[in-house]
Amino acid sequence: MAVSVPGATQMIFEQIATGGCRSYLIGCEETRAALVIDPAAQQIEHTLALASRHGLRIRYVADTHTHADHFSAAQELSRRLSIPALMHTLAPARHADFRLAHGEILRCGTLRVQALHTPGHTRDSMCLLTEGRVFTGDTLLIGGTGRTDLPTGDPTALHASLFTILAALPPDTRVHPAHEYKGRGHSTIGDEFATNPRLQKRDRAAFVEMMRDLNLAAPIHLTEALRTNMSGGKTIDQMLADAAAAVPFIAIEDLHARLAAGDPGLVLLDVREREAYEAGHIPGARHLPRGLLELRVNTDLPDPTAHILVVCDLGHISTLAAATLRELGFQHATALDGGLTAWRERGLPLTLGSAP
Repeated sequence: MAVSVPGATQMIFEQIATGGCRSYLIGCEETRAALVIDPAAQQIEHTLALASRHGLRIRYVADTHTHADHFSAAQELSRRLSIPALMHTLAPARHADFRLAHGEILRCGTLRVQALHTPGHTRDSMCLLTEGRVFTGDTLLIGGTGRTDLPTGDPTALHASLFTILAALPPDTRVHPAHEYKGRGHSTIGDEFATNPRLQKRDRAAFVEMMRDLNLAAPIHLTEALRTNMSGGKTIDQMLADAAAAVPFIAIEDLHARLAAGDPGLVLLDVREREAYEAGHIPGARHLPRGLLELRVNTDLPDPTAHILVVCDLGHISTLAAATLRELGFQHATALDGGLTAWRERGLPLTLGSAP
């Protein structure tokens, strides 16, 4: 729903939830220019649909910091819409081609969006202030703050960001964080400094000690999220999706029927490690571990016109292997839908031992 915010400019506002993550679409009501803040990879199509519904033209996409717990859609939206990807000047992300320093202002239509450098959760954390709202990323959450134990985190810097930068904002400034786990839409600066348990530790030493004693579990996708959000590389899911889009699959039932008929034109290739292969494989399957595929393909698979069906346990590695084979010129490479796990679940026969 569009929300008109009192002030110099009428602003269109949408909050987009992805589990505990929050993204925001804000737009100038007069010019229909828009900015997306902290977009999640799973919500690209939804975000574009919301912009279309409001007649908005997305002009910028911004990340408030380098996310370590989910995958940003900033690079993909930047590429797809040919718009700048915006981050703080200290952000390590190579795809960020528009960088703001503390106090600098982005003009988006008649909206004025000011960057506030608020390090602590990460070195490159910033908040975005516009029209009586502050988009706080992971610096300030509703009833909490961002953690400081991940790469480039610093509890002393976070204390300064909270009690020097954000505390100076008007108390009625609405707070919109990048995470919210209890379904609350927003808070205010005044409410947070009055009731947020972490903000009651106003003494710097006490605050730093509290943050260092949180003992939080690491995010599930920490390494992958940092790697992809900083470098613009692909996630594992993206790699699998790209491979699956380039590879045909064969159903378990079809393979069983072809083996029963003694199909001489089918090369069945098991790409698991030797121990797994010897513990049970589909009868007649050759063994070529995925890690050796490129090194042995010319000797083990001399016929580039062969119909090759690649097998692994769950169908993921075999999909990647089949896509690689197609890139190498084996245009009839396919993968087994569901993998050996689905084969076992149907009670179909397996052969033990090494390859002949």
